[in-house]
Amino acid sequence: MTDSDGTPDFEPAARALGTLLPGVSDDQLSCPTPCEGWTVSDLLGHVMGLTVAFRIAAEKGPDAAPDGPGDRPELDPEWRSRLPAQLDELVGAWREPAAWTGETAAGGVVLPAEIMGIVALNELVVHGWDLASATGQPYVVDHQTAEAVHRLVSQQASSDGTPGLFGPSMTLPADAPIFDRVLGLTGRDPGWKA
Repeated sequence: MTDSDGTPDFEPAARALGTLLPGVSDDQLSCPTPCEGWTVSDLLGHVMGLTVAFRIAAEKGPDAAPDGPGDRPELDPEWRSRLPAQLDELVGAWREPAAWTGETAAGGVVLPAEIMGIVALNELVVHGWDLASATGQPYVVDHQTAEAVHRLVSQQASSDGTPGLFGPSMTLPADAPIFDRVLGLTGRDPGWKA
């Protein structure tokens, strides 16, 4: 979905990820994810951090991690209550027109805000799929969101991978669903199962 000014709306992606959270059991926290070497707990910790970092980027605040994201953060024991609130704050921050203007920084990277917003949306959408796949839950991405992130990843992906962003891309048929192509470009196998 896009707002009236043409910028993507984060709400559908945040809602899709948020609906997964009640379906994550404590015994699944140690399960593997499509992110090689990451557990569900690692993934949730990363999502906790990125929701804050990209909210601050939208607000043009100081970069919370100017030296890069660093090691995987330990999962906050209050993640079940905090993450839904952080998702709401992220949605609200990127609904402000000023979020999409000028330059901003996250994780030590400075980008034009209109690109940083799509990077943030991509992180939310792809890690939502990671979480759904790791915990055996259905996951749906609306077509407009999939198109927005596809434009980004099709420019950034590489058969060698993009350090800190994507693994080596997988080529999928041109007639594959657009979100499957997004996953392939980020180095994920759309058929991955826990």
